[in-house]
Amino acid sequence: MGLDRIQLSGKDILEKNFKTAMRGYNQEEVDEYLDTIIQDYEAYQQEIERLRQENERLKRQSDPSRTRTAPTNHQVNYDILKRVSNLEKAVFGKKYADADS
Repeated sequence: MGLDRIQLSGKDILEKNFKTAMRGYNQEEVDEYLDTIIQDYEAYQQEIERLRQENERLKRQSDPSRTRTAPTNHQVNYDILKRVSNLEKAVFGKKYADADS
């Protein structure tokens, strides 16, 4: 159900007047029930808005073009060299690392 299909607002419910008829409903009971409906309706609208805002925030947060910049070649090269150096130390031991210095 899309929000564009919602027909009533809390105000519409509050301002609705029912005609009285012989052997009709208890007006006070109807009013109390409508008050409860209005409170629920407004709570639903607030929750929908909160979820809409959270959804937008999460979309912005997960958009890689906005939050992350691509690493430069310099940074990639540096990371590769550092990994190679760590691998050499692991394979050849401290002796190899000391000989390089």
